[in-house]
Amino acid sequence: MLNRDFISAAIPSLHLNDPVAQALDLMADFHVKHLPVVVEDKLAGLVSEDDLLNVENDEVLLSSLLPVFSKIAVHAAGFFYEAVQMVNENGLTLIPVIGVDQEYVGAIITTDLLKQLGRVAGVSELGGIIVLEMEKVSFAFTEISKLVETNDAQIIQLNTFTDAASGNFFVVLRINKAEISDIVATFQRYEYQVKYYFGEELYENELRNNYDHLMNYLNI
Repeated sequence: MLNRDFISAAIPSLHLNDPVAQALDLMADFHVKHLPVVVEDKLAGLVSEDDLLNVENDEVLLSSLLPVFSKIAVHAAGFFYEAVQMVNENGLTLIPVIGVDQEYVGAIITTDLLKQLGRVAGVSELGGIIVLEMEKVSFAFTEISKLVETNDAQIIQLNTFTDAASGNFFVVLRINKAEISDIVATFQRYEYQVKYYFGEELYENELRNNYDHLMNYLNI
């Protein structure tokens, strides 16, 4: 799961003597808004569609835009989370990958990173989701895991994050079964704040409510 494992062989690179028009055409062809510019196998920078559209004459060479190139890149041997963070913080459609000697290795498409992130998060696996809100100092994986296991279930994925706006700390649990009402009740009994939960019983309850409403309507 290193950055080099997600390099797309399809993404072309640009050169300083390429005109703006050619760069825009390539971006349109490959459905991206950024492309790397390479000079003698070294990454000169990343040019964006916005930079190109600000140029009045699309026959101007990319060399004239060198000062506005972004220097954002990730190292080939880095873990792919680094690339996810960079594209997220900078709103990129792809990110260049460089080697030990700053040589250009290739580029990773943002959608490929999203797919891998989904695999790591286990979004395709069946089961329930519980989101806990707590003080960061109160987070104890062993205790949380024990409470889940007392209900004959296991945690198959756990992620934590701090909400930037509120400063609240959240723990996202993916459980290996869809019927999680008993687990939710256990957390509440131990005074955990369950912010959200998503499981099979939610849909069953909704169907039951809809059925009851229909029966009441027919009995009127």
